Parts: sequence; C-alpha cells; structure tokens
Amino acid sequence: MSKLRQEIKSSLQAIEQVSDLKTSARFVFAKKFIGFKGHFPNNPILPGVCKIQAALLVLEERKHKNVRLLEIILAKFFAPVTFNQEIIFNLEEHPKNSSELTVTVKVNCEDKKIAQLQLRINILE
Repeated sequence: MSKLRQEIKSSLQAIEQVSDLKTSARFVFAKKFIGFKGHFPNNPILPGVCKIQAALLVLEERKHKNVRLLEIILAKFFAPVTFNQEIIFNLEEHPKNSSELTVTVKVNCEDKKIAQLQLRINILE
C-alpha cells in the first residue's frame, strides 16, 4: 500500500452504508498529511487527486474488494480544503454490470459544496 493511500486511510473517520447504492464517509486530514506537502507552501490545500483516491478507498472499504479507476468522467472543484476540516463524501453507485460501475461523488464541508466527481470504476475479484 502506498504511503499516500495509507495516510488517506488513516484520515478516514467513519463510513456508513446509507442504502444498497449509497455510502457516506467522513475524513479529517491532519496538518502533517503527505498530500499537503508542496500543495501549496504555507497554504496547505488538499489536492484533487487525494479526493479521488479517498473516494476509491471508500468504495473498497464498502465492497471489501479492490477497485481500479477506469476513467474520470467529471471532476469539478468548488472550494479548497485545508487541514483539520471534516469533509463528507457522499457516493452513489450506478452499476453497469457485475464488475463495472459509475460512481457519483459529492464532497461537502460544513454544508459547503467542495467537489463533484463522476468516476468509472472496475471492481476487481
């Protein structure tokens, strides 16, 4: 497991299965989180790639299987996230078949829209 992935996993506070196709997860990234290094000096902002990796981690935790990102269909970022802010990921799955799905991810912080993602995912056996 990569260092970045390990740190994202350690930032996961809680995960909740809302329904068969909906999952909610809470993350808090510490000031020392590796993703803040260099992004940006003296003004740490959580990179978009970390939000995508966090969404993939939530899917893996929920399904108890590895996943592979096939395509980033949509990635819109509306507001920055810094350290020690609680961010909520709401995922909704749209299955295509038993091994592929599209996931819509809405990321919020204190009722503020942070990001919206749409990812095409392969579920690995």
